Amino acid sequence: MQFDEELDCEGLLCPLPVLRARKRLLALPAGTVLCLRATDPMAAVDVPHFCAEAGHVYLGSDADGAVSRYFIRAKG
Repeated sequence: MQFDEELDCEGLLCPLPVLRARKRLLALPAGTVLCLRATDPMAAVDVPHFCAEAGHVYLGSDADGAVSRYFIRAKG
């Protein structure tokens, strides 16, 4: 999937990946796609929930070995 920005949260545990994504998304223009890289399995639950609550669009995820990549479009 194409993305504009990447945020490496590998090795961080819940809730840090979502908190860092929130901070980065606040600084991005509307429509920008953020790729969040995380190794915490809870991110699979936390990221979609965060997007629904904050108004961002969760575009899906994929796996790259032990790392999961979550794609989020900044709200606009």
